[in-house]
Amino acid sequence: MADNPEQDLTRETRLYLLLSAPQDINSMNLAVIKKILKEKDTPLIISLNQPSQVLVKSYAKEGITPDQYYVIDAVTYYSGGSCRPDPHIRYVNHPADLTGLGIAITEFLRQIPSSRKCIIFDSVSMLLIHIPTASASKFLHFVVNKLKISDVSGIFLCVENGLDPVILSQMSAFVDKIVDYEEIKNTLLPKQGP
Repeated sequence: MADNPEQDLTRETRLYLLLSAPQDINSMNLAVIKKILKEKDTPLIISLNQPSQVLVKSYAKEGITPDQYYVIDAVTYYSGGSCRPDPHIRYVNHPADLTGLGIAITEFLRQIPSSRKCIIFDSVSMLLIHIPTASASKFLHFVVNKLKISDVSGIFLCVENGLDPVILSQMSAFVDKIVDYEEIKNTLLPKQGP
């Protein structure tokens, strides 16, 4: 693995845990999506944080069209929103519906035509709000192994200090690298100012 984390974020099949301050989680999501698309990978976002229609609007503002990515949305139905049919979006009833999430991940990994795929798990922290630590750990282990077997890269976004120490310890063993968003922010985001 390269010493520079942004260089190998999706080049090879790698698994990352990216930590950020709470106010940066949405910026980190957007920056990661842009990086994945730049690397010619197809992103699959597992969204436990925002409804897919919010992601679509946010990405569209940055010139990212809905045909460039796929979403597993575990927020819209649970929040009482409208689940519109879309071949690039699968809805899961609730963030705690681990069976539904697992099935949707497996189906999309088969369906996405690109040979280069990258899953972005938009909020490990949000998963822990909905299910016990032990269940979250088992599910994340399942996802990591599914990615390894499928030769798919994975990026798990998390609010720093938002992880149970047990999960952080286990995720450290599951992923190739833990990266603080501050380490890579300047390379993933365009420079601000003059």
